[in-house]
Amino acid sequence: MKKILITGGNGEFCKHLVELGKEHSFFTPVKSELDVRSYWGIDQYFYRYHTNFDYVIHAGAITRPMVIHEDNPRLSIHTNIIGTANVVLACERYDKKMIYISTDYVYPGTDGNYKETDSMNPFTKYGWSKLGGECAVRMYDNHLILRMAMNRKPFPHPKALVDMKKSLMYIEDAAKITLQLLDENGIINVGGKSQSVYDFVKETNPNIQPITLSEISDVNMATDCSMDTKKMKKAIDDTVI
Repeated sequence: MKKILITGGNGEFCKHLVELGKEHSFFTPVKSELDVRSYWGIDQYFYRYHTNFDYVIHAGAITRPMVIHEDNPRLSIHTNIIGTANVVLACERYDKKMIYISTDYVYPGTDGNYKETDSMNPFTKYGWSKLGGECAVRMYDNHLILRMAMNRKPFPHPKALVDMKKSLMYIEDAAKITLQLLDENGIINVGGKSQSVYDFVKETNPNIQPITLSEISDVNMATDCSMDTKKMKKAIDDTVI
């Protein structure tokens, strides 16, 4: 049994982790209990409960809608960059393993098949905010960064992009893999096969309608965010899925 703290206790990803990890012990504080923007608030929480967990999965972040990062970068900076740095500092002080949930949006999104060692150049402010968080995490040795391409199930939109490739998987599958990777270190891409968003969604929703990038104008979009997931597959080869 592993003892795990998850930030972002109200999130769907957190709920799947708890549901799938019944053999583990979880602490899942909501924002009112653990606001990552307040270092001293985090420190007080860790001081009180640190003997009850050994791993910290930092899933608390501002994600969607993507336009919020363009319109309010200050909020994104305080939560996704400074907030992550605060969690890292607490993990370092109390000697906890830090697992950071990052994103495929840290890559340029043009050529696809990105390896963990490839150059990063985010195409949105959201991607920059998550990369900023990665910088803090990488300064702490006891860490794992999971660059994820995950989506809700069912797909929350009536249309899906036919000309954008990703390595998508559904949140519950990403949660299952995360629980298998807790003792890994470094950076691991987590996702499914490379395909268009439309083809991915169509596997479970045959009624999904196509849409193209030219029809979307509120935020920058990539043409190919797909990732090389060989490292992930190798890490879970000897694990019961």
